[in-house]
Amino acid sequence: MDVKTNPMRHLDKLGIPYTVREYGDAALSGTEITELLDENPEEVFKTLVTESRDKTYYVFVVPCTGELDLKKAAAAVGEKSVSMIKSSDLLKITGYVHGGCSPMCMKRPVKVTVDSSALDHERFYVSAGKIGYQLEMSSSDIEKAIEGVSFADIRKPFSGN
Repeated sequence: MDVKTNPMRHLDKLGIPYTVREYGDAALSGTEITELLDENPEEVFKTLVTESRDKTYYVFVVPCTGELDLKKAAAAVGEKSVSMIKSSDLLKITGYVHGGCSPMCMKRPVKVTVDSSALDHERFYVSAGKIGYQLEMSSSDIEKAIEGVSFADIRKPFSGN
C-alpha cells in the first residue's frame, strides 16, 4: 500500500497498532463497506460533523448500524441543539471529503464524541481519512488515538436509505 494518510501517520507516531483495509475508490455507505470487507457492522463507525447555533463544530462517531440522534448528541456536548453541517462545508471545516472523513487529525480542533457501543466490541473500524481506506484498530486504543474523546449513547436505530 502506497497511501499514508494523516490518521495513519498519527497512529504510527503514537505507536498504536492498526490495519488498513482497502475497498476501492468509490464513496460507499458503512453497510456497503462492511459487506464488501466482511466486517461486523456493529464495529464499523461513521464520522458525522455537526454545528451548534453559535457555529461551534462537534464530531460524532456512530456505528453504521445506527444513525446519530441529534437530541442525544446535543445533550452529550452540553448544547441545546446541533444540526448536521452542509456536505459542501465538510472539506473546509475538517480537511476531509464526504466518504473519507476520519475523527482523527481534523483541520481544526473539534470535540469528538464516540457512541459508547464502540467499547462493547474488540475492534473499531473508522475512515482512514481517504475514500477507499479504512482503519481497523482495537477499541481499547480509541482514547489514545483521539485526544479528548468522550463516549456517550448518541445513536438511534437505522431507519433506512
